[in-house]
Amino acid sequence: LIFTSFIVSTSAFNMPGAPNPYDFLPEAPKFQLTSGDFEEGATLKEPQRSKAFGVEGGEDVSPSLSWEGFPPETKSFVVTCYDPDAPTVSGFWHWVVYDIPATCTSLATDAGNADGTKLPEGAKMLKNDAGFAGYCGAAPPPGHGDHRYIFCVSALGLDKLPIDENTSPAVSQFQMFGNGVLARGFLTGMFGR
Repeated sequence: LIFTSFIVSTSAFNMPGAPNPYDFLPEAPKFQLTSGDFEEGATLKEPQRSKAFGVEGGEDVSPSLSWEGFPPETKSFVVTCYDPDAPTVSGFWHWVVYDIPATCTSLATDAGNADGTKLPEGAKMLKNDAGFAGYCGAAPPPGHGDHRYIFCVSALGLDKLPIDENTSPAVSQFQMFGNGVLARGFLTGMFGR
């Protein structure tokens, strides 16, 4: 994949912050989500930025994530990273991992690498909006200000989502909505340039 960089005038962007799309979904209980690589509201470090999009120092390394306090009836998890501030009408999906067994309560740093070798058995990744299966790091356009990178772990009451590796991130979310989300954990990182 080849991505081109572009320069954008900061005066071109006088828009208010985009809403949090999770606020428009049916309410679900929350559980704790943490990372050893960043804290809530902190700037994502260089490894979690995008090499694929030419961000200086970027490595497209997914952060470690750990979660607890989810409902006991959980049968699987879905982990996502979404940027609602991307200059598109649909935001930007950076990462989707699904069919994570309920016995798994953490993902190691770089679990989102393209070969998937650090994922728990049975877990799979969808193609992100950059077009590859794996984690695509933070890459807001220059001059566009700070973006939010919302990491979400969703607890589901089914073992496997009725999707495959060709499913889009949006359709995976539609399937989660249709099958019911038991609870969610959130952790948001920031990055701007």
